[in-house]
Amino acid sequence: MTWDSKPPGPLPPGIAADESGELARRKFAEPPHPYRTPFARDAARILHARAFRRLAGKTQVFARLPGDPPSDHFRSRLTHTLEVTQISRTLAHTLGLNAELVEALALAHDIGHPPFGHAGEKALDHVLSAKGLGFDHNLHALRIVTWFEERYAAFRGLNLTLGVREGIVKHSRDYSAFDHPELAEYFLDQRPPLEAQLIDLADEIAYLTADLDDGLDSGILTFAQVRDGVPLFRRFHDSVLVDYAAAAPKLTAYEALKRILNALVTDLMNEVRRRVTAIGATTLEEVRHAPERLAALSQAMEAERAAAKEFLYLNFYNSPGMAEAHTHATYVVEGLFASLMDDPSLLPADHQAQIPTEGLARTVADYIAGMTDSYIEQLWARYGVH
Repeated sequence: MTWDSKPPGPLPPGIAADESGELARRKFAEPPHPYRTPFARDAARILHARAFRRLAGKTQVFARLPGDPPSDHFRSRLTHTLEVTQISRTLAHTLGLNAELVEALALAHDIGHPPFGHAGEKALDHVLSAKGLGFDHNLHALRIVTWFEERYAAFRGLNLTLGVREGIVKHSRDYSAFDHPELAEYFLDQRPPLEAQLIDLADEIAYLTADLDDGLDSGILTFAQVRDGVPLFRRFHDSVLVDYAAAAPKLTAYEALKRILNALVTDLMNEVRRRVTAIGATTLEEVRHAPERLAALSQAMEAERAAAKEFLYLNFYNSPGMAEAHTHATYVVEGLFASLMDDPSLLPADHQAQIPTEGLARTVADYIAGMTDSYIEQLWARYGVH
């Protein structure tokens, strides 16, 4: 597939999530808005949430090189979210799906992440496992939008529609009713709508190209290293050199990454169309009862994506400088968790009030998960185990 291949036409209209049906239902009834759909209102509520704003202060992969001050150029969790949202809306518009539902889900897809990126999430899950618990950023995101956000006089949480809450829970994985009876209302025995399924792939596409970009810009990855280790990049970069032989190396790299992103998105559109056609689906119910998720890359492109991701793990995510940052993140999260468990009076009053119902360990984890990188560093310096 070339980077500028033409996408397919829209899917059958009955597959798109219906904003006037069950998925538009809210826990607390509200009158309809005079000129905004239910999913558009949800997107706005997420956008205006405090938890969304805090994404600006949370690491995506890294915020600085070892020994350097933070950089304004590398992606934060917020800028990554905006990139996923742009890709997701493009997918939804082209495939004829509900773009407003997709936008709401893309904006919310990382809202449950703790500080320090995946290293912080692993550390929080590790300390909770010793208490017989665990940390799942999808389920924490659900807690944020249904409980922790307080912006409305009539109800606690954001009172999002069922469709958005289901997508927050299920966009990237399935949950069993046996293990999670508390999620019973989210159709756990069915596939999520295509709008939700697309988010996980848009996320993969966004961070694959962005992390190659940030890796090159930071100098952690070298140009030759990426060309040698990522065949997908080398192939598109070769085509760029034919078109722009005199361009600066940095610009040819940017051009290659742009073409990779376009190729991945186009491939995803074509594969979704192929899978929908293969099972003859024309309604959302048929999508829900499909034998597998219908949002996927083609077999050939998935192999390219997996190879590029493996390269990033070996040479970027787990590089020596990044390992140092991950060790520090683990030390900070575990140290602060231990201090707050030892002295719950250090928790804010609203979190202390949560202990009788949620338990101390979950309450401490909820508090830490909501922190930005800079704020957890401040509290760790004040209260952490050193």
